[in-house]
Amino acid sequence: MPPISRPRGTEDLLPARLAAMAGAVAAGMRIANSFGYREIATPIFESTELFVRGVGDTTDVVRREMYTFPDRSGRSLTLRPENTAPVLRAFGESSLRELPPPVRLSYAGPMFRYDRPGRGRYRQFHQFGVEAIGDAEAELDAEVIAVAWDWLADLGLGGISLQLNSIGDAQCRPAFRQALLDHFAPHLAQLPELDRERLARNPLRILDSKDPDTEELLATVPRTRDFLCPECRDAFERVQLALRAYRIPFQINDRLVRGLDYYVRTTFEVWHEDLQGAQNALFGGGRYDGLSELLGYPAAPGVGFAAGLERVVMLAPPPVPLAPPQVVVCSAQETAVGLAVDLAQRLRRDGLAVICDVGRRSLKGKMRAAERSGAGAVAILGEDEVKSQRVTLRRLSTGDQVALRLAEASGQVREWAEASATEGQL
Repeated sequence: MPPISRPRGTEDLLPARLAAMAGAVAAGMRIANSFGYREIATPIFESTELFVRGVGDTTDVVRREMYTFPDRSGRSLTLRPENTAPVLRAFGESSLRELPPPVRLSYAGPMFRYDRPGRGRYRQFHQFGVEAIGDAEAELDAEVIAVAWDWLADLGLGGISLQLNSIGDAQCRPAFRQALLDHFAPHLAQLPELDRERLARNPLRILDSKDPDTEELLATVPRTRDFLCPECRDAFERVQLALRAYRIPFQINDRLVRGLDYYVRTTFEVWHEDLQGAQNALFGGGRYDGLSELLGYPAAPGVGFAAGLERVVMLAPPPVPLAPPQVVVCSAQETAVGLAVDLAQRLRRDGLAVICDVGRRSLKGKMRAAERSGAGAVAILGEDEVKSQRVTLRRLSTGDQVALRLAEASGQVREWAEASATEGQL
Protein backbone atom coordinates (compact mmCIF):
# COMPACT_ATOMS: atom_id res chain seq x y z
CA MET A 1 0.00 0.00 0.00
CA PRO A 2 1.25 3.54 -0.74
CA PRO A 3 2.19 5.70 2.25
CA ILE A 4 -0.30 8.30 3.46
CA SER A 5 1.08 11.83 3.09
CA ARG A 6 0.10 14.90 5.08
CA PRO A 7 -2.58 17.09 3.47
CA ARG A 8 -1.48 19.81 1.07
CA GLY A 9 -1.01 23.15 2.79
CA THR A 10 -0.01 21.67 6.14
CA GLU A 11 3.36 21.00 7.71
CA ASP A 12 4.77 18.80 10.43
CA LEU A 13 6.34 20.95 13.11
CA LEU A 14 9.52 19.00 13.80
CA PRO A 15 11.35 19.67 17.10
CA ALA A 16 13.63 22.50 15.92
CA ARG A 17 10.85 24.36 14.10
CA LEU A 18 8.37 23.80 16.90
CA ALA A 19 10.91 25.20 19.36
CA ALA A 20 11.35 28.27 17.15
CA MET A 21 7.58 28.79 17.01
CA ALA A 22 7.24 28.30 20.76
CA GLY A 23 10.08 30.74 21.35
CA ALA A 24 8.38 33.37 19.19
CA VAL A 25 5.11 32.89 21.09
CA ALA A 26 6.89 33.07 24.45
CA ALA A 27 8.58 36.31 23.40
CA GLY A 28 5.27 37.73 22.20
CA MET A 29 3.48 36.81 25.40
CA ARG A 30 6.28 38.32 27.48
CA ILE A 31 6.13 41.60 25.56
CA ALA A 32 2.33 41.68 25.62
CA ASN A 33 2.32 40.98 29.36
CA SER A 34 4.64 43.95 29.91
CA PHE A 35 1.89 46.12 28.35
CA GLY A 36 -0.78 44.57 30.60
CA TYR A 37 -2.18 41.94 28.18
CA ARG A 38 -3.28 38.56 29.53
CA GLU A 39 -3.54 35.31 27.59
CA ILE A 40 -6.84 33.85 26.44
CA ALA A 41 -7.63 30.67 24.47
CA THR A 42 -10.77 30.16 22.39
CA PRO A 43 -12.15 26.93 20.82
CA ILE A 44 -10.62 25.83 17.53
CA PHE A 45 -14.11 25.56 16.01
CA GLU A 46 -17.02 27.98 16.37
CA SER A 47 -20.50 28.49 15.03
CA THR A 48 -20.24 29.31 11.32
CA GLU A 49 -22.54 32.28 11.89
CA LEU A 50 -19.89 33.91 14.08
CA PHE A 51 -17.60 34.35 11.07
CA VAL A 52 -20.33 35.04 8.52
CA ARG A 53 -21.60 37.91 10.64
CA GLY A 54 -18.30 39.03 12.09
CA VAL A 55 -15.82 38.64 9.25
CA GLY A 56 -18.37 39.46 6.55
CA ASP A 57 -20.04 37.37 3.84
CA THR A 58 -18.44 39.51 1.10
CA THR A 59 -14.90 38.59 2.15
CA ASP A 60 -12.75 35.98 0.45
CA VAL A 61 -12.32 34.32 3.85
CA VAL A 62 -16.02 33.56 4.23
CA ARG A 63 -16.86 32.96 0.58
CA ARG A 64 -13.89 30.78 -0.40
CA GLU A 65 -11.56 29.86 2.42
CA MET A 66 -13.43 28.52 5.45
CA TYR A 67 -13.39 24.89 6.56
CA THR A 68 -17.07 24.42 7.40
CA PHE A 69 -18.87 21.22 8.37
CA PRO A 70 -22.11 20.05 10.04
CA ASP A 71 -21.83 18.28 13.37
CA ARG A 72 -23.97 15.25 14.24
CA SER A 73 -26.85 17.50 15.25
CA GLY A 74 -26.75 19.33 11.94
CA ARG A 75 -25.28 22.56 13.35
CA SER A 76 -22.87 24.34 11.02
CA LEU A 77 -19.42 24.69 12.56
CA THR A 78 -16.25 26.24 11.17
CA LEU A 79 -12.59 25.78 12.03
CA ARG A 80 -11.59 29.29 13.05
CA PRO A 81 -10.03 31.23 10.15
CA GLU A 82 -9.13 34.13 12.47
CA ASN A 83 -9.45 34.84 16.17
CA THR A 84 -10.73 38.39 16.64
CA ALA A 85 -14.40 37.40 16.36
CA PRO A 86 -13.96 34.43 18.76
CA VAL A 87 -12.11 36.60 21.30
CA LEU A 88 -14.83 39.24 21.12
CA ARG A 89 -17.48 36.52 21.54
CA ALA A 90 -15.62 35.21 24.61
CA PHE A 91 -15.46 38.76 25.96
CA GLY A 92 -19.16 39.34 25.33
CA GLU A 93 -20.44 36.21 27.07
CA SER A 94 -18.08 36.14 30.06
CA SER A 95 -17.18 38.11 33.16
CA LEU A 96 -14.45 39.87 31.15
CA ARG A 97 -17.04 42.45 30.08
CA GLU A 98 -17.35 43.52 33.73
CA LEU A 99 -13.67 44.50 34.00
CA PRO A 100 -12.64 48.13 33.63
CA PRO A 101 -11.87 48.89 29.98
CA PRO A 102 -9.83 48.40 28.02
CA VAL A 103 -9.56 44.66 28.56
CA ARG A 104 -6.21 43.63 27.12
CA LEU A 105 -5.99 40.05 25.80
CA SER A 106 -3.35 38.04 23.94
CA TYR A 107 -3.56 34.66 22.23
CA ALA A 108 -1.71 32.13 20.11
CA GLY A 109 -2.92 29.06 18.27
CA PRO A 110 -3.81 27.37 14.98
CA MET A 111 -6.13 28.89 12.36
CA PHE A 112 -7.48 27.32 9.16
CA ARG A 113 -8.06 28.74 5.69
CA TYR A 114 -8.40 27.00 2.36
CA ASP A 115 -5.97 29.24 0.51
CA ARG A 116 -3.26 28.64 -2.04
CA PRO A 117 -0.16 27.46 -0.13
CA GLY A 118 2.91 29.62 -0.59
CA ARG A 119 6.05 30.83 1.07
CA GLY A 120 5.26 30.78 4.78
CA ARG A 121 1.55 30.35 4.01
CA TYR A 122 -0.33 27.21 5.01
CA ARG A 123 -3.92 26.02 5.24
CA GLN A 124 -3.34 25.24 8.88
CA PHE A 125 -1.29 28.11 10.22
CA HIS A 126 -0.58 29.66 13.59
CA GLN A 127 -1.12 33.18 14.84
CA PHE A 128 0.02 35.31 17.72
CA GLY A 129 -2.15 38.34 18.37
CA VAL A 130 -3.50 40.83 20.86
CA GLU A 131 -6.87 42.55 21.28
CA ALA A 132 -7.70 45.61 23.40
CA ILE A 133 -11.46 45.71 23.93
CA GLY A 134 -13.84 48.29 25.35
CA ASP A 135 -12.00 51.54 24.63
CA ALA A 136 -12.32 53.76 21.56
CA GLU A 137 -9.34 56.02 22.34
CA ALA A 138 -7.06 56.38 19.33
CA GLU A 139 -3.91 56.13 21.44
CA LEU A 140 -4.79 52.50 22.10
CA ASP A 141 -4.28 51.81 18.38
CA ALA A 142 -0.67 52.96 18.74
CA GLU A 143 -0.21 50.81 21.85
CA VAL A 144 -1.26 47.68 19.95
CA ILE A 145 1.22 48.55 17.21
CA ALA A 146 3.91 49.12 19.85
CA VAL A 147 3.35 45.59 21.20
CA ALA A 148 3.94 44.20 17.71
CA TRP A 149 6.94 46.47 17.10
CA ASP A 150 8.65 45.56 20.39
CA TRP A 151 7.97 41.88 19.74
CA LEU A 152 9.68 41.96 16.36
CA ALA A 153 12.61 43.86 17.88
CA ASP A 154 12.90 41.22 20.59
CA LEU A 155 13.06 38.54 17.90
CA GLY A 156 15.80 40.48 16.11
CA LEU A 157 13.69 40.86 12.98
CA GLY A 158 14.77 43.86 10.91
CA GLY A 159 13.92 45.09 7.43
CA ILE A 160 10.37 45.98 8.41
CA SER A 161 8.14 48.99 7.74
CA LEU A 162 4.83 50.03 9.24
CA GLN A 163 2.12 50.89 6.69
CA LEU A 164 -0.70 53.00 8.13
CA ASN A 165 -4.07 54.21 6.90
CA SER A 166 -7.55 55.19 8.04
CA ILE A 167 -10.57 53.83 6.18
CA GLY A 168 -13.11 55.93 8.06
CA ASP A 169 -16.30 54.70 9.68
CA ALA A 170 -20.00 54.37 8.98
CA GLN A 171 -20.38 58.15 8.93
CA CYS A 172 -17.79 59.02 6.29
CA ARG A 173 -17.16 55.80 4.41
CA PRO A 174 -20.30 55.90 2.22
CA ALA A 175 -19.00 59.02 0.45
CA PHE A 176 -15.69 57.34 -0.23
CA ARG A 177 -17.40 54.17 -1.48
CA GLN A 178 -19.40 56.26 -3.93
CA ALA A 179 -16.24 58.03 -5.08
CA LEU A 180 -14.66 54.65 -5.80
CA LEU A 181 -17.69 53.51 -7.78
CA ASP A 182 -17.68 56.74 -9.78
CA HIS A 183 -13.95 56.40 -10.46
CA PHE A 184 -14.22 52.87 -11.86
CA ALA A 185 -17.63 53.13 -13.55
CA PRO A 186 -16.24 54.16 -16.99
CA HIS A 187 -13.66 51.33 -16.84
CA LEU A 188 -15.67 48.28 -15.78
CA ALA A 189 -14.89 46.42 -19.00
CA GLN A 190 -11.18 46.83 -18.28
CA LEU A 191 -11.41 45.19 -14.87
CA PRO A 192 -10.92 41.45 -14.34
CA GLU A 193 -13.90 39.49 -13.11
CA LEU A 194 -12.64 39.27 -9.52
CA ASP A 195 -12.22 43.05 -9.25
CA ARG A 196 -15.65 43.69 -10.78
CA GLU A 197 -17.04 41.36 -8.14
CA ARG A 198 -15.14 43.21 -5.41
CA LEU A 199 -16.44 46.53 -6.66
CA ALA A 200 -20.01 45.27 -6.54
CA ARG A 201 -19.79 43.60 -3.13
CA ASN A 202 -17.31 45.72 -1.16
CA PRO A 203 -15.71 48.56 -3.16
CA LEU A 204 -12.90 49.13 -0.66
CA ARG A 205 -11.50 45.68 -1.43
CA ILE A 206 -10.52 46.81 -4.92
CA LEU A 207 -7.79 48.96 -3.35
CA ASP A 208 -6.01 45.71 -2.49
CA SER A 209 -6.02 44.45 -6.09
CA LYS A 210 -2.69 43.37 -7.60
CA ASP A 211 -4.03 42.92 -11.14
CA PRO A 212 -1.93 44.97 -13.63
CA ASP A 213 -5.00 46.39 -15.42
CA THR A 214 -6.53 47.50 -12.15
CA GLU A 215 -3.20 48.85 -10.87
CA GLU A 216 -3.19 51.38 -13.70
CA LEU A 217 -6.59 52.72 -12.64
CA LEU A 218 -5.62 52.69 -8.97
CA ALA A 219 -2.85 55.20 -9.64
CA THR A 220 -5.46 57.99 -9.74
CA VAL A 221 -7.96 56.55 -7.29
CA PRO A 222 -9.45 58.85 -4.59
CA ARG A 223 -7.75 58.75 -1.17
CA THR A 224 -9.59 57.61 1.93
CA ARG A 225 -8.03 60.46 3.92
CA ASP A 226 -9.76 63.03 1.72
CA PHE A 227 -13.18 61.73 2.81
CA LEU A 228 -12.64 61.33 6.56
CA CYS A 229 -15.16 63.01 8.84
CA PRO A 230 -13.74 65.34 11.51
CA GLU A 231 -13.89 62.63 14.18
CA CYS A 232 -12.01 60.07 12.06
CA ARG A 233 -9.50 62.68 10.94
CA ASP A 234 -8.82 63.66 14.55
CA ALA A 235 -8.45 60.01 15.59
CA PHE A 236 -5.97 59.38 12.78
CA GLU A 237 -3.88 62.38 13.82
CA ARG A 238 -3.85 61.13 17.40
CA VAL A 239 -2.67 57.68 16.30
CA GLN A 240 0.22 59.25 14.40
CA LEU A 241 1.14 61.46 17.34
CA ALA A 242 1.21 58.47 19.69
CA LEU A 243 3.33 56.43 17.25
CA ARG A 244 5.87 59.25 17.20
CA ALA A 245 5.88 59.16 21.00
CA TYR A 246 6.70 55.45 20.80
CA ARG A 247 9.41 56.33 18.23
CA ILE A 248 7.89 53.96 15.70
CA PRO A 249 8.43 55.10 12.09
CA PHE A 250 5.49 54.69 9.71
CA GLN A 251 4.41 55.33 6.15
CA ILE A 252 0.89 56.46 5.29
CA ASN A 253 -0.41 54.09 2.63
CA ASP A 254 -3.59 55.41 1.02
CA ARG A 255 -4.38 52.07 -0.59
CA LEU A 256 -4.10 50.01 2.58
CA VAL A 257 -7.28 48.14 3.45
CA ARG A 258 -7.71 44.90 5.33
CA GLY A 259 -9.38 41.75 4.05
CA LEU A 260 -12.04 41.55 6.76
CA ASP A 261 -15.19 43.66 6.80
CA TYR A 262 -15.15 44.59 10.48
CA TYR A 263 -12.30 47.11 10.26
CA VAL A 264 -12.95 50.83 10.74
CA ARG A 265 -10.67 53.83 11.08
CA THR A 266 -7.09 52.69 11.76
CA THR A 267 -5.72 49.90 9.62
CA PHE A 268 -2.08 48.87 9.51
CA GLU A 269 0.28 46.27 8.14
CA VAL A 270 3.89 45.42 8.84
CA TRP A 271 5.81 44.79 5.63
CA HIS A 272 9.13 43.03 5.29
CA GLU A 273 11.71 43.79 2.63
CA ASP A 274 12.05 40.10 1.70
CA LEU A 275 8.32 39.72 0.94
CA GLN A 276 7.37 40.91 -2.52
CA GLY A 277 4.37 40.81 -4.82
CA ALA A 278 0.79 40.12 -3.85
CA GLN A 279 1.67 38.78 -0.40
CA ASN A 280 4.07 41.44 0.85
CA ALA A 281 2.55 41.90 4.31
CA LEU A 282 4.12 40.14 7.26
CA PHE A 283 0.97 40.79 9.32
CA GLY A 284 -1.55 43.47 10.14
CA GLY A 285 -4.46 44.66 12.18
CA GLY A 286 -6.66 47.61 12.99
CA ARG A 287 -9.69 48.93 14.81
CA TYR A 288 -13.02 47.07 14.75
CA ASP A 289 -15.56 49.26 16.54
CA GLY A 290 -19.01 47.85 15.77
CA LEU A 291 -18.02 44.19 15.61
CA SER A 292 -19.45 43.44 19.03
CA GLU A 293 -22.90 44.66 17.95
CA LEU A 294 -22.69 42.55 14.77
CA LEU A 295 -22.18 39.50 16.97
CA GLY A 296 -25.22 40.37 19.08
CA TYR A 297 -23.47 41.82 22.12
CA PRO A 298 -23.41 45.32 23.62
CA ALA A 299 -21.09 47.88 22.04
CA ALA A 300 -17.41 47.21 22.79
CA PRO A 301 -14.95 49.06 20.54
CA GLY A 302 -11.65 47.31 20.01
CA VAL A 303 -8.34 47.19 18.21
CA GLY A 304 -5.79 44.45 17.67
CA PHE A 305 -3.35 42.66 15.41
CA ALA A 306 -2.67 39.07 14.39
CA ALA A 307 0.62 37.75 13.03
CA GLY A 308 1.23 34.51 11.16
CA LEU A 309 3.94 32.76 13.15
CA GLU A 310 5.18 30.74 10.20
CA ARG A 311 6.19 33.90 8.32
CA VAL A 312 7.63 35.62 11.37
CA VAL A 313 9.78 32.61 12.25
CA MET A 314 10.80 32.20 8.60
CA LEU A 315 12.17 35.76 8.48
CA ALA A 316 13.54 36.15 12.00
CA PRO A 317 17.17 35.27 12.77
CA PRO A 318 17.59 31.54 13.50
CA PRO A 319 17.05 30.78 17.18
CA VAL A 320 19.64 29.06 19.34
CA PRO A 321 19.68 25.37 18.29
CA LEU A 322 18.06 22.88 20.60
CA ALA A 323 20.53 21.68 23.19
CA PRO A 324 21.31 17.96 23.07
CA PRO A 325 21.01 15.87 26.22
CA GLN A 326 23.70 16.55 28.79
CA VAL A 327 24.09 12.97 29.96
CA VAL A 328 23.48 9.46 28.63
CA VAL A 329 23.05 6.70 31.20
CA CYS A 330 23.82 3.25 29.76
CA SER A 331 23.23 -0.13 31.36
CA ALA A 332 25.28 -3.01 30.00
CA GLN A 333 23.02 -5.80 31.26
CA GLU A 334 19.48 -6.37 32.47
CA THR A 335 20.52 -6.52 36.14
CA ALA A 336 21.62 -2.87 35.86
CA VAL A 337 18.32 -1.53 34.54
CA GLY A 338 17.00 -0.58 37.96
CA LEU A 339 20.21 1.24 38.94
CA ALA A 340 20.34 3.03 35.57
CA VAL A 341 16.77 4.27 35.78
CA ASP A 342 17.26 5.37 39.40
CA LEU A 343 20.45 7.29 38.49
CA ALA A 344 18.78 8.92 35.49
CA GLN A 345 15.84 10.05 37.59
CA ARG A 346 18.12 11.53 40.27
CA LEU A 347 20.09 13.43 37.62
CA ARG A 348 16.85 14.77 36.10
CA ARG A 349 15.71 15.96 39.51
CA ASP A 350 19.05 17.75 39.74
CA GLY A 351 18.10 19.68 36.61
CA LEU A 352 20.05 17.76 33.95
CA ALA A 353 18.71 16.51 30.60
CA VAL A 354 19.25 12.76 30.54
CA ILE A 355 18.78 9.94 28.03
CA CYS A 356 18.46 6.56 29.70
CA ASP A 357 19.54 3.74 27.36
CA VAL A 358 18.61 0.43 29.03
CA GLY A 359 17.65 -1.70 26.04
CA ARG A 360 19.29 -4.95 24.95
CA ARG A 361 21.69 -3.45 22.43
CA SER A 362 25.38 -4.02 22.99
CA LEU A 363 27.28 -1.54 25.13
CA LYS A 364 29.41 -0.71 22.09
CA GLY A 365 26.29 0.28 20.14
CA LYS A 366 25.02 2.34 23.07
CA MET A 367 28.33 4.21 23.31
CA ARG A 368 28.21 5.03 19.58
CA ALA A 369 24.69 6.38 20.03
CA ALA A 370 25.80 8.44 23.04
CA GLU A 371 28.60 10.04 21.02
CA ARG A 372 26.20 10.92 18.19
CA SER A 373 23.72 12.47 20.64
CA GLY A 374 26.04 15.37 21.44
CA ALA A 375 25.91 14.66 25.18
CA GLY A 376 28.71 15.87 27.41
CA ALA A 377 29.08 12.72 29.50
CA VAL A 378 28.04 9.10 29.59
CA ALA A 379 27.40 7.09 32.77
CA ILE A 380 28.04 3.36 32.33
CA LEU A 381 26.54 0.66 34.53
CA GLY A 382 27.95 -2.79 33.75
CA GLU A 383 28.38 -6.02 35.66
CA ASP A 384 31.31 -4.74 37.72
CA GLU A 385 29.50 -1.50 38.51
CA VAL A 386 26.43 -3.37 39.70
CA LYS A 387 28.50 -5.49 42.05
CA SER A 388 30.40 -2.54 43.50
CA GLN A 389 27.48 -0.08 43.44
CA ARG A 390 29.58 2.30 41.41
CA VAL A 391 29.24 4.00 38.03
CA THR A 392 31.86 4.63 35.37
CA LEU A 393 31.63 8.19 34.14
CA ARG A 394 33.23 9.14 30.81
CA ARG A 395 33.62 12.69 29.52
CA LEU A 396 32.97 12.36 25.80
CA SER A 397 34.84 15.48 24.70
CA THR A 398 38.19 14.34 26.18
CA GLY A 399 37.81 10.62 26.90
CA ASP A 400 38.57 11.19 30.59
CA GLN A 401 37.03 8.48 32.73
CA VAL A 402 36.47 8.00 36.44
CA ALA A 403 34.70 5.43 38.65
CA LEU A 404 32.45 6.93 41.32
CA ARG A 405 30.12 5.70 44.00
CA LEU A 406 26.53 5.97 42.75
CA ALA A 407 25.61 8.36 45.55
CA GLU A 408 28.46 10.70 44.54
CA ALA A 409 27.95 10.70 40.78
CA SER A 410 25.63 13.69 40.44
CA GLY A 411 28.18 16.41 41.22
CA GLN A 412 30.82 15.05 38.82
CA VAL A 413 28.24 14.55 36.06
CA ARG A 414 27.08 18.16 36.40
CA GLU A 415 30.66 19.46 36.38
CA TRP A 416 31.58 17.59 33.22
CA ALA A 417 28.28 18.42 31.50
CA GLU A 418 28.69 22.14 32.23
CA ALA A 419 32.33 22.07 31.15
CA SER A 420 31.32 20.46 27.86
CA ALA A 421 28.69 23.17 27.32
CA THR A 422 31.34 25.86 27.89
CA GLU A 423 33.58 24.16 25.34
CA GLY A 424 30.78 24.19 22.78
CA GLN A 425 30.22 20.46 22.98
CA LEU A 426 26.47 20.84 23.71
